[in-house]
Amino acid sequence: MTDTRIYLKEEAEKIGIFLSGDQLDQFRIYLEFLLETNEKMNLTAIREPAEVVRKHFIDCLSLLNACELTQGARIADVGTGAGFPGMVLKIVRPDLRMTLIDSLQKRLGFLDALCERVGLSADTVHLRAEDAGRNAAYREQFDYVTARAVAPLNVLCEYCLPLVKQGGCFVAMKSLKASEELEEAKKAIGILGGKPGEIRTFSLYGDMSRTFVMIGKIRPTPNKYPRQSGKAAKNPL
Repeated sequence: MTDTRIYLKEEAEKIGIFLSGDQLDQFRIYLEFLLETNEKMNLTAIREPAEVVRKHFIDCLSLLNACELTQGARIADVGTGAGFPGMVLKIVRPDLRMTLIDSLQKRLGFLDALCERVGLSADTVHLRAEDAGRNAAYREQFDYVTARAVAPLNVLCEYCLPLVKQGGCFVAMKSLKASEELEEAKKAIGILGGKPGEIRTFSLYGDMSRTFVMIGKIRPTPNKYPRQSGKAAKNPL
């Protein structure tokens, strides 16, 4: 894995992220444990180490260019899966108070074990996003909420904006079609207490890029949202 460690360092530096030796070691452990666990549990369709570096680690690291996360910020990663982007951010910014939310306990078990292996701590929450948004322990408690490839933006806003506190920001990781999704989500954003988002796109490597939609929270989300599980996807705002 030495070559992969060097490869990660070089690719991260191309997007302006400089990793310490300890952080590179933590990412090496992450990569090895991810691929090892993936043989028994479906965590990712990407199985080549270099591709994991590019399509998961570098992709998630680009969020640090899109958004200047404040020191000690409280962050929720919705639908975190194998920890993307939440655990990647935690390794680079251990000051962040990270909450990883997922509906599958097996994934959270993987993340708990990963935290132990890399010597970091994060809260893992076994809830659907809609249930987390109605839970007083999480509703409007986060400075930032992130989500990567979870759902269309109008649906995603109902999952995530209820978790963002006033003055905070929802950061959605999207494709180049983000402007179309944002247009379709404007009604939902307004209803849920947000303001129309800024779009920021970054080239990563080759022809791959990542687009971020930044949606600020300017007033409380009405109590009726999020709706019961499944309703947002079936009948988007």
